[in-house]
Amino acid sequence: MIKQYFTQAWAQLRQQPLISAVGIAGTALAIFLIMLVVMMQQVKVAPFAPESNRDRFLHVKTMSITNSSWGNSTSNGPMSAQTARECFQSLKTPEAVTIYTAFPVSTPVSLPGKPAVGADLRQTDDIFWRVFDFSFIGGKPYDKAAFDAGQPVAVLTESVARNIFGTVEVAGREFLLNHAPYRVAGVVKDVSTLADCAYGQVWVPYTSTGMDKDTWNDRHMGRMSCTILAHSRDDFPAIREEAERRRLEYNTLIGKNGWELIYRNRPYDQEKNALAFGANVEPDVDAARRQRAVIFAILLIVPAINLSSMTQSRLRQRVSEIGVRRAFGSTRTELMGQIIAENLVTTLLAGVVGLLLSVVFAYMGNTLFFAQEFSQTLNPPEVDASILLHASTFAWALLFCFVLNLMSSGFPAWRASRIGIVNALGGRLH
Repeated sequence: MIKQYFTQAWAQLRQQPLISAVGIAGTALAIFLIMLVVMMQQVKVAPFAPESNRDRFLHVKTMSITNSSWGNSTSNGPMSAQTARECFQSLKTPEAVTIYTAFPVSTPVSLPGKPAVGADLRQTDDIFWRVFDFSFIGGKPYDKAAFDAGQPVAVLTESVARNIFGTVEVAGREFLLNHAPYRVAGVVKDVSTLADCAYGQVWVPYTSTGMDKDTWNDRHMGRMSCTILAHSRDDFPAIREEAERRRLEYNTLIGKNGWELIYRNRPYDQEKNALAFGANVEPDVDAARRQRAVIFAILLIVPAINLSSMTQSRLRQRVSEIGVRRAFGSTRTELMGQIIAENLVTTLLAGVVGLLLSVVFAYMGNTLFFAQEFSQTLNPPEVDASILLHASTFAWALLFCFVLNLMSSGFPAWRASRIGIVNALGGRLH
């Protein structure tokens, strides 16, 4: 039966090459535009190294704090290392909690006596390397002992290592970071800026720079954010409940001096964190989903209307064939199914073309399509197959092909199935 559908679809394509070409082009364009929108969302939420555990992440990038003497005003931004440790790293439910600087900062790196180059520096704790899965090509991450001691050690990306040393075999060698000597602990593969939390080009313990002491608002706010790795998404409610209990306990302690931390329902999962922009505004995930649904509907309905007229045109030339099928016992439901299935073959062919086009355009236009709303780095977002293509990408493409086919061929197939046998055999539509 499936072979028959392919044979019939191929015959229709050959009989009406112009209409077929226009139909395939229209379908491919619709899938191309839809999949670009899908990919622009997927790079924010779909897992890829070194953020392969995004489905188990909860984030606290920023928060707010107020004081009873301020009235209704708040101070908004990243938290201090002290606040992150007391409120989140003390949680018992998660698998791990890492604390790191909220944004990478361009910092000069060099060898003694050599010109310096700028590299994006992110300061972390030792747990950072357990939460994010970097690919080490030399050396290893710094450990708890190095972090606790505030040792001047660093992990570099391979591009920075080559830029400074001319090779990636540099574990144990020294370089200058902001004119201070640091020893290379390890080298990792380059990281895309789209890995918003893990991204950097140089990583060092924040205890080696005194960043944990760079604070304000009585040491409660600072430059740190944290990522919580849950054992499972099923643990999210329990983690949030524990985090809220810890906030209330901590607010009781700091409330003696008039301070109060405000989370606005943090920690956020990956989808909500990708929408978060300001510390004092909670993202509306449902509104963002509705907006995407409207975009998908527009991108499906407009081409479906045009493709429906083309399908109707093809069926006009097959009225006699439809009459013969009905005369030999084909039911209206079977006839509708056959027409829709035959059209689905063409739609899937066009869908493959549209998906390939979307991948090519996404790869070539990465700086346009994946530009981040706010970023401290000037490096463009880099994409590859591991970032753009996931099982869900193909599932979405297949779903949109099916929906578009149903919308474009469903009504013409229903009309064709309602034609009387005598009229159909006579080549009449009514």
